[in-house]
Amino acid sequence: MTYDLEAVRAQFPALALSDNGKRRIYFDNPAGTQVPKAVADAISDCLLTKNANAGGYFASAKAADAVVQSARDAMADFLNAPSSDEIVFGQNMTTITFHLSRSIGRLFRPGDEIILSRMDHDANVWPWVLLARDLQLEVRWLSFNRETFEFDLKDLDKLITERTKLVCVGGASNLTGTINDVRTICAKARAAGALSFVDGVQSAPHIATDVRDIGCDFFVCSSYKFFGPHQGILWGRREVLERLEPYKVRPAPTSIPGCFETGTQSHEGIAGITATVDYFAAIGASMGEAVCGRTSDDSSRRNQIRAAMTLLFAYEEQLASYLIAGLGSIDGVTVQGITAPDAMNRRVPTVSFTHATARPSAVAEALAGENIFVWSGHNYAVEVARSLEILDSGGVIRVGPVHYNSIAEIDELLAVLPRILGDRT
Repeated sequence: MTYDLEAVRAQFPALALSDNGKRRIYFDNPAGTQVPKAVADAISDCLLTKNANAGGYFASAKAADAVVQSARDAMADFLNAPSSDEIVFGQNMTTITFHLSRSIGRLFRPGDEIILSRMDHDANVWPWVLLARDLQLEVRWLSFNRETFEFDLKDLDKLITERTKLVCVGGASNLTGTINDVRTICAKARAAGALSFVDGVQSAPHIATDVRDIGCDFFVCSSYKFFGPHQGILWGRREVLERLEPYKVRPAPTSIPGCFETGTQSHEGIAGITATVDYFAAIGASMGEAVCGRTSDDSSRRNQIRAAMTLLFAYEEQLASYLIAGLGSIDGVTVQGITAPDAMNRRVPTVSFTHATARPSAVAEALAGENIFVWSGHNYAVEVARSLEILDSGGVIRVGPVHYNSIAEIDELLAVLPRILGDRT
């Protein structure tokens, strides 16, 4: 069976919405995706039938416990984690990172070094800069090539020293779309005796994630970027998590993962995580054989997820290639990212561009008038925008198709852009 776009789109009620008779086109997905009905149903069911705090003896509390455990199991499958005990929930990636940085920082001493990336969202930059300020650590920066939009990892070899204690990097850029070689980066960190912290917020929606293969110590993502609720998820290597001192109130659990989950969690959001993972598994089960073939254990949720991600990435490669080619035909447009047709496998479909005269915010506003949703600005990728020398000029226009978008929707965008770019300065 080939990819059935209409069957996928039918699962997302938001895709049928219109405003004043004009259909919505969602290209704002790198900031947050729409959700399948099954996710909304799971959230509603939790609120209506399982609404209690965890840890009690009564029925609704036991049901809440089961909701949380089910989601831990689901995310362990999604990330190929060794154990569901290594899955920590929180409000979002940024909040989790700020919180955990306090515990990680207790392992460091003044003069120790951390390596940060000029490619990253600020959520994987500023928490560590502030930590370095507070603990008198040294920050070293891994820059990217402004022509290739990729790292030269020989530069990382020059940055790592015997004082390096932590290396932080993103799985994919939320501005350029570049997929980073996190496996090699984490291996270099490990060889130096340093911890590795991977921001997978932009890679998790598009790439089959395998934390065992990546070899990182921490991997953090947010389910609202991959068709789920507003929730943050952290995977941490057990032996590392157990070394850390959690910042918690005294009655909170003392063992992982609960010791890192501050206060009462959003059980309804956590219920939505399970439904989100099962959404991917269902695609893998029904359509994934076309790209992955059958295996002896193809009924396992992990393998179904892998099959789905392989299928969906191939479709999104087509969207990205088509969008980039179309943008390249418009005078004055510069795509700020990888554009070579044979390199689409090294990027996610998030495509950012600038124009010689049109200000990004004006273009985004004009597209909103057409009910085409995009973002503009630095998109919290402050170091990226600064490196590309576009921070002060308004950043980029960011178009982020995902697997529920269509070539026809991209055609609509490309049809109105020349007029908008000519009108807006």
